[in-house]
Amino acid sequence: MAKRRAPKRSDAPSLHSRLIHGVSRDEHWDYRHHVVPPLSSSTAYRLEAAARGARGFAEFAQEEQDPQRRRKAPVYIYDRLAEPTRDMLEAALAVSEGGETAVTFATGMAAIAAALGVTLQSGEHLVADQVLYGSTYSLLTSWFPRYRIGTSFGDLTDPGRLRKLVRPTTRVVYFESPANPNMKLIDIRAVRAEVDRLNRQRRPDWKIRIVVDNTFATPFCQRPLLLGADLVVHSLTKNICGFGTDMGGAAIGSRAFHAPLMNYRKDFGGVLSPKAAWPILVYGLSTLSLRVRHQVATAGEVARFLEQSAKVKRVSYPGLPSFPQYELAKRQMLDFDGHFSPGTMLYFVVGGAPAAAQRRAMKLIDHLARKAYTVTLAVSLGQIRTLVEHPSSMTHSSIPLAKQLKEGIDPGGVRISIGLEHPRDLIADLAAALRKI
Repeated sequence: MAKRRAPKRSDAPSLHSRLIHGVSRDEHWDYRHHVVPPLSSSTAYRLEAAARGARGFAEFAQEEQDPQRRRKAPVYIYDRLAEPTRDMLEAALAVSEGGETAVTFATGMAAIAAALGVTLQSGEHLVADQVLYGSTYSLLTSWFPRYRIGTSFGDLTDPGRLRKLVRPTTRVVYFESPANPNMKLIDIRAVRAEVDRLNRQRRPDWKIRIVVDNTFATPFCQRPLLLGADLVVHSLTKNICGFGTDMGGAAIGSRAFHAPLMNYRKDFGGVLSPKAAWPILVYGLSTLSLRVRHQVATAGEVARFLEQSAKVKRVSYPGLPSFPQYELAKRQMLDFDGHFSPGTMLYFVVGGAPAAAQRRAMKLIDHLARKAYTVTLAVSLGQIRTLVEHPSSMTHSSIPLAKQLKEGIDPGGVRISIGLEHPRDLIADLAAALRKI
């Protein structure tokens, strides 16, 4: 029998493996003898001399800018500045998105606030897509005006609209893709090309930056930095954690953003606890590709079932050929191996006029909440359990109804986050609920 040759490995391990193993020696902590990375539980760190403390404060948030410092272990002083467990998670997150640095925060909204906080100043302006998570919309419309930061909303599925929306004071273009909740996609490469055209007319220090919320897709299904984004933000609470046990957020980008983000976190205090960072690092990120691959396959089966139901007006899922931006999804939503990976989230609308559709959607959700075995009524997403919610009255209720209708957030819309259950069981529970409306 001929001997089987071991497959040749490329110089760098795959992203699948790097999310599990990281590196055997991290500049933040040498854990070569730990199979599982250790958890730090100290808010303060002993300093051997005043000079070492002075050096730590002087070098804080500077190591990413200085190649010499990046080769040395940092001086740890105080948890709010930096600590080893969180630093190891940040190193792995940067790898997952193809970025040079990642800075974590206590929640996804803290990460969004930081990403916009370091790219905008009072008197400046941002352009945002018109479909956003409710709390992001509230941040831009309720809080930013207090700091004299203006926002113009528009449908960025046509990047050419930026020419009308951008002002001389515009510094950021912000969007989600897929958008929460209706799954609308934005062509990130096309937005990059349009922003580059606009930036040619601007001073080097007055360039417009692109910030993308990649929470719905996860790094497994899409990596916006490689498509032209400047910063990516995540709610780590969702798929990256994956188990619904810990909250967190992250902003990921080039080294140029490291010091501003670290100083923002230090001064505003939205720090991710090491006790929350540890499970996200050890359980969440390391199993991301395994979990999401299964969830994507199940989402496709559930979407196809819903599309065939007479009770469903339409299904919005990037993996369906009927999805209006299916070709864009196939180009943009690719896994670590380059295969089409249209995500774990889907949105469907029950039929009827707005008021009647809302009643029917809520009746369906109520039935699932009371009777379903595999579908749970809860407003989060990206967990091992399938979660359902009614965006119009729940996660997006801060957006006025007229604006919801204008932006494609239907009162009869239902959002589903697919978990790890067997698709047959999910379809059975959904079929039973649809029969009741």
